[in-house]
Amino acid sequence: MSQASTERKTIWLNDAKPSKFSQILDHANQIAVRWLVPVLLFVLWWFASNQQWMPAQILPTPQATWQTFLDLSANDLWWQLGISLERFAFGLLLGVLGGVSLGILLGYSRTAEQYISGTFYALVIIPTLAWLPLLMIWLGIENALKIFIIFKATMVPIAIHTQAGVRDIQPKLKEMAAILQFSKKDLILKLLLPATLPYFFTGLRLAMAAGWTTLIAVELLASSEGIGYLMVVGRQLFQLDIVFVTIILIGLVGIFFDLLLQWLERKFVFWPHAALSAHAVEKKSRSHAFKPWIIPASLLLLWFVSTAFHWISADVLPTPVAVWQALSVGIADGSLVTAMHHSLYRALLGLVIGGSIGVVTGILLGLFKPLEDLFAPTLNTLRLIAIFAWIPLITAWFGLGDLSKTVFISIATFFPMFIASWKGMSNVPKQLDEASDILRLSLPQRLEILILPSIAPSVFAGFRLALLYSWMASFGAEYLMGSGIGIGSYMMAAQQHFEMDRVIAATILVAVLGAILAWLGKITENRATAWRKNEG
Repeated sequence: MSQASTERKTIWLNDAKPSKFSQILDHANQIAVRWLVPVLLFVLWWFASNQQWMPAQILPTPQATWQTFLDLSANDLWWQLGISLERFAFGLLLGVLGGVSLGILLGYSRTAEQYISGTFYALVIIPTLAWLPLLMIWLGIENALKIFIIFKATMVPIAIHTQAGVRDIQPKLKEMAAILQFSKKDLILKLLLPATLPYFFTGLRLAMAAGWTTLIAVELLASSEGIGYLMVVGRQLFQLDIVFVTIILIGLVGIFFDLLLQWLERKFVFWPHAALSAHAVEKKSRSHAFKPWIIPASLLLLWFVSTAFHWISADVLPTPVAVWQALSVGIADGSLVTAMHHSLYRALLGLVIGGSIGVVTGILLGLFKPLEDLFAPTLNTLRLIAIFAWIPLITAWFGLGDLSKTVFISIATFFPMFIASWKGMSNVPKQLDEASDILRLSLPQRLEILILPSIAPSVFAGFRLALLYSWMASFGAEYLMGSGIGIGSYMMAAQQHFEMDRVIAATILVAVLGAILAWLGKITENRATAWRKNEG
């Protein structure tokens, strides 16, 4: 090749590469697009509040909110936040230790899984907030209650994902560890922890979000200090500038936690790991059907014995017979059935409204790249704000009736459905887009034939999560949005009168209904995605 042709080729390659200036310009353009919606929302807030479209007690100005932030910073704002973070840290530490230990045990020991998994997943079905009436009597309303609630909320996702990580370790690695005769210490440090670390970080991100959200809910309901308590004070005094400050601060803490975990995951998970691995097939015997019932039966027997011999006061733990009678009476007189009906109706109505909007939003952002660039960063940021932080604003704007509860449940279910649909759209194979272009399919045809079947598994995974969120939010709405008919209100009223038999009876009913909802969600997902089983 001649020198002239080589020079021409070099010049062409240099021209083809984007210049440093164009790269900086593209980066600046991306940043500007991401900040466009937040800036427009801020301008709208500024204009609406200063033009007094709404009273200042309902929509304070940005200037007043900033001044309140400065005043609170000079007083006890950071002390209140520090108390909340201290509670969160203790609860999270216990949740991590308990979740990792339980997850490794369930994932590595087939015997432990057979005996413990059934009881564990039965307790998981009960929403964390449903335990509050019981725990408030057993633990009081001080730090022990808050730390235990955070422990429960954080342990569950960590245990589930750690179990999945240990279970999915390739059998060949387990065989190698057995051949090398690893000690228990080497087995944990050289096999279990490295293999489960990616799963652990997924569980930890979910756990931190659940723990932070649960802490805010508990502080809103039963606390005399903490960032949630400060929010309650602002709501009670109708000083929504205080509420705005606490919401922004709660959101910033959530964003910080999420960014920190992303950084830690990039730093510590740097080795490839198999996406799929073989599972050992175990022959099931008849005895396996009875093993999951051994622990529940033992706990029930212990309950009978402890109450019969008065080891525990009946005011704290009533007898199983008393609980059964309370359950029977509540069903017979209709009080429990009516309360459950109202709670379930709100939960499902909020799920339909919030879930539908979430799916449509996720699909639209996945279809149109400009919309995704505009709105996705803002929605992702709002997702990191603890959902219960919105309650003071919702009650101020929508009152304390069923409307505010429905709005709250809709917001709670919107985000899991939006994230699932949006992520599903990003995973649609590009070959399908190319095929739709070749076939010149219209947008409705693309949705019906290609897009909806492709994102169905992701959407229904989000649906199962949203179903649990709707049930949890229904309890939170009844606890924190004033009086009303519902199972949460029923349990709180019984707790305030120290009627533990009614509290436990309602908790059992909640567990049964939660199991039914989870089963229905799984059945719906299986039927909607049954076509996938015929592939290949």
